[in-house]
Amino acid sequence: MSKTCIRVLADPVQIKECKESLNQIDDQLDQATQIFNLSGNSMRLKILFLLHKEGKMCPCDLSDILDISVGGVSQHLRKLKDRKLVKDKKVGQTVFYSLVETNIQIIKPVLDGLLQQNQKETIS
Repeated sequence: MSKTCIRVLADPVQIKECKESLNQIDDQLDQATQIFNLSGNSMRLKILFLLHKEGKMCPCDLSDILDISVGGVSQHLRKLKDRKLVKDKKVGQTVFYSLVETNIQIIKPVLDGLLQQNQKETIS
């Protein structure tokens, strides 16, 4: 059963304004789409959550926590870094990763919600 539009009268002003609104935020929509695509992978979302929770972490620690190889963690971190969601800083021989706060604003509410849920579970 297909649904069809049975609109009697289109609102050309609304249609024009909505098109203009989308055009104005086209770059932001593209960026949001990329962020959601990247964070849609459960392992990358876990990495983002851990970095949000801990502030900074090295790939070895992430590997131990996530039970995947350091190489696997590094591949996920590279994808996140390429999209400027995470940054790295070398301290001696160790590379630490952290979030680029300004670039994760669109998913920050999700990370905050996960962190709050995690804290509730820890308290219970």
